[in-house]
Amino acid sequence: MDYSTNDNKSISKKKVVAVVGGGLVGALNACYFAKRGFQVEVFESREDIRQAKIVKGRSINLALSHRGRQALKQVGMEDTIVSKGIPMHSRMIHSLNGTQSPIPYGKKGQYILSVDRANLNKELLSAAETYPNTNLNFAHKLLDWSTETGAMTFVRAEGAKEEIQADLIVGCDGAFSAIRKQFLRQSRFNYSQTYIPHGYLELTMPPINGEFAMKPNYLHIWPRNTFMMIALPNLDKTFTCTLFMPFEEFEKVTTGDQVIKFFQKYFPDAIPLIGAEALKRDYFHLPAQAMVSVKCSPYHFGDKCVLMGDAAHAVVPFYGQGMNAGFEDCLVFNEIMDQLNEDFSAVLPEYTRVRVPDDHAIADLAMYNYVEMRAHVNSKWFLFRKYVDNFLHIIMPRTIIPLYTMVTFTRTRYHKAVKRWHWQDKVINQGLLFCAAVTVAGGSYLLVRYSPNMPNIPTEQLWSRLQALKSPF
Repeated sequence: MDYSTNDNKSISKKKVVAVVGGGLVGALNACYFAKRGFQVEVFESREDIRQAKIVKGRSINLALSHRGRQALKQVGMEDTIVSKGIPMHSRMIHSLNGTQSPIPYGKKGQYILSVDRANLNKELLSAAETYPNTNLNFAHKLLDWSTETGAMTFVRAEGAKEEIQADLIVGCDGAFSAIRKQFLRQSRFNYSQTYIPHGYLELTMPPINGEFAMKPNYLHIWPRNTFMMIALPNLDKTFTCTLFMPFEEFEKVTTGDQVIKFFQKYFPDAIPLIGAEALKRDYFHLPAQAMVSVKCSPYHFGDKCVLMGDAAHAVVPFYGQGMNAGFEDCLVFNEIMDQLNEDFSAVLPEYTRVRVPDDHAIADLAMYNYVEMRAHVNSKWFLFRKYVDNFLHIIMPRTIIPLYTMVTFTRTRYHKAVKRWHWQDKVINQGLLFCAAVTVAGGSYLLVRYSPNMPNIPTEQLWSRLQALKSPF
C-alpha cells in the first residue's frame, strides 16, 4: 500500500526504519518517519505505558518550550500537547523568610509549559499508531545488532528471541542506550559520562480546597546556594516538588523528625503546603535518584544507525532543554532528509556534523544553569544584570538577546547562542564599567569644581587627576 504523500519517495516506501525506544523521542521519531512513508517498527523494552497500572521511569515534570513545540508542530501534535500544559511565565523565587519574587523568563507573553511526561508519551505513541505503516512492539528488549547488516536480536517478555532486519536503526533508548554499546566497540568513537554529586527526590504538594496551593503560572524555586527545591504545576491542581541536593546531604536525613527539622530550616513555607505527615512519608518513599550527563560523537554509524535524544546526549535537567533538544533532533534530522533527498549515506554524517556541537553546548549550559538556579538568583548583581539584559533587548532587540531567550524562545543553534552570549556579556560588562567610570569621574568633577573650600583648578589638571581615579568595580 502506498502511504507516501510524495510520488518522488517511491524508494523510501520500501525501506524499514527501526526505532529502538518508545519514549518521548522514539515516539515522535516514529511519527516523522511514518509521515515520510517509511515502514516504521518501534521497539520498546517496557510494556505499553498506556495499559500499565504503574508507569516506571523518570517522572520529573517537563518544561516544553519553542524548540519542542516546533518539532511537535511538524507532525500536527503541538495544539494537542499545549492544550494539556500549564503556562509558566516566570520563575518565582522563595526566599528563606518567605517572601516571593518573580523573575520573568522573557518578554510579556513568552512562557514555557509545564507538561506531564507520562501523558505526553502516551499522546505521542497514540499519534504514531494512527499511521498504518507503523507497528509498536512492546516488551522487546534489544540484545544485539549488526553494524554490517542492520540485523537486530530482541528478546520478548516470554523469553523468545526475535530477529529483525532494518534499513535504518534509530537509537532512542535513553542515557544507558543498548544501541550505543555497539558504537563503543568501534574505533574513533568519543564517549564520556559524568554523574553530578547531586541527586533528586520528588514530593507532591496537594491542592488546598480544590485549588492550587501556590500561584500556578510560575516555576517555583527555593534556591539555597548548594541545593534547591523547585515546584511545577499539574493539571490536577497539584505541584510536583523536586528537591535537588548533594547525596551526602540526603544521607544525613534518616528519620521523619529530621526531615521536618531540615524543612523548617531551609523551606519553612513549604511545610504547611505539603503537609508534615505527607512530607515525612514521601521523603522516604524512594531513594534520591542520580543524574548523569552524556556526551558522544559521532552520532551515526555508516548509513545503518543513528543516535538521538538521551542516547546521544543525556543532559541534567536544569535548563529544561533535555526533551526540547531531543525533539529538535527529530526536526533537524527531518530537515536534513529534505535537503539530501533521504539518502542515508549522506544524511547521517551531515546530521552528526550539524547536531554534535549544539548538543554538547546544551549539555554544558545545563550544568551551568544549576549553579544559576540554586545560587545566582540570590545575587543582587545577577538580578541587576537580568534587568539590564532585558532592557537592552527591548531597545535593541536584534543586537542584544538574553541567553535564556535564545535557548528557550528561538531555534538559534545552541552553540551559536553560547558564542553570542559570551560576546554580549563582554560588551555589556564593558559598557557598565564605562558608565560607572563616567559616573565616578563626573561626580568627582562636580565635587571639586563647585566645592567652596577647593581652589579653582584648571580643567586640564582636573582631567589628569580624574584619569588617575580607579574604577570601583
